[in-house]
Amino acid sequence: MNRIIGLDIGTKRIGIAMSDATGIIAQPVETIPREPESNAIEKIKTICKNNGVQIIVAGLPKNMNNTIGEQARDCIEFANNFKSEYEIIFEDERLTSRQAEYILNQTGRKYTKNKQLVDLKSACIILQQYLDRK
Repeated sequence: MNRIIGLDIGTKRIGIAMSDATGIIAQPVETIPREPESNAIEKIKTICKNNGVQIIVAGLPKNMNNTIGEQARDCIEFANNFKSEYEIIFEDERLTSRQAEYILNQTGRKYTKNKQLVDLKSACIILQQYLDRK
């Protein structure tokens, strides 16, 4: 089975997670800066190419009333950079950052001064949601 990559696309950073070879468990990969955007796109494409990825699951930060706002449109626009090469699936990511903060707090990890940890954990949550449903 090919691996699946999960992205938590933020305005400053992008958290990246990847499925294990069986497609059951989401594992953290890394957090990369969003800017310059061309570098972020190339880095993600390299990770995909090196791991046989065919599907990208991108977090979609919908509003609480289920509408698409500015941040969600930004995520769609960013993810569209990959649609010619990969299948793009959008996963509702409402409250994943809060969930990630809670999990990190429960495990004793200090995240308040290292937001990269939250982005990385959020990417894992987004991908795991998709894997569990699949």
